[in-house]
Amino acid sequence: MKNSDLYSDAHLVTAAIRVIEHRNSAPASVDNVCQTLSFSIEQGHFICRKLQEMGIIDVVEGAFGTRLFIKNHLKIEEIPKGEKGSSLTEALKKFQNAKKDFTKKIESFQVQQTKKQQDLFAELEKKMKKGPGKKE
Repeated sequence: MKNSDLYSDAHLVTAAIRVIEHRNSAPASVDNVCQTLSFSIEQGHFICRKLQEMGIIDVVEGAFGTRLFIKNHLKIEEIPKGEKGSSLTEALKKFQNAKKDFTKKIESFQVQQTKKQQDLFAELEKKMKKGPGKKE
């Protein structure tokens, strides 16, 4: 897929929702839209979440899955043309960096716990060597 902007993707997604509703006589799902536009599921969810935040579409979860409805297609024109915005790769990098930071915190905590445990065992060993009847 060519590298497109959010403005173009918004037009494609809203058009796909309309076509799927027309063909199936039923509301479109994110999977339907992704298949129609040859988007990955992740990219489809990312774009739909952005459009939902902007008030362009509604994402409704029901008994038959998540369905998409066009709320206000005129708001698409408020999106700057040619602006990449926060792309999926940028969002993925943010997530990976946050995950690395979290992993470092966990490793640091594990090191601290190991040190505490070693200190505790050293203290117990020292007490055991002195014997049960002897006092410090």
